[in-house]
Amino acid sequence: MVCTGTAEVETVLQRYVAAWRAGDRAALADCYHDTFTLHYFGDNPLAGDHHGKAAALRILAEVSRRTGRRLVAILDVMAGPRRGVVIARERFERGTLTAELDRVLVYTVQDGRLAECWVYDSDQKLVDRFLGDD
Repeated sequence: MVCTGTAEVETVLQRYVAAWRAGDRAALADCYHDTFTLHYFGDNPLAGDHHGKAAALRILAEVSRRTGRRLVAILDVMAGPRRGVVIARERFERGTLTAELDRVLVYTVQDGRLAECWVYDSDQKLVDRFLGDD
């Protein structure tokens, strides 16, 4: 069942954010629904729709490998009856290229877990440079 309540969306997002801040990868993975879909934008080899928790986690791991991504701060968490939003600031490092950028993550929730995510980066061209082929 797709979530239609602001309170449930807020609860799921706060659990996700707490796990992210703590660096608890097991708790983070537990936040994703088995049918989770990740929508990753841009002009890079990782862009596209990644269906299923396992596929999405593989892409997220590859993003981390290519960018050395590190959470700097959670800037805001917002919830509505159908969607929730996390605005995060992350640091990327790859060779001599380093940057901090804001990322807007828009989520749907289903059965108490994150069901879908659209990732909007404040500088998509820069992210594409980080995510380009090795």
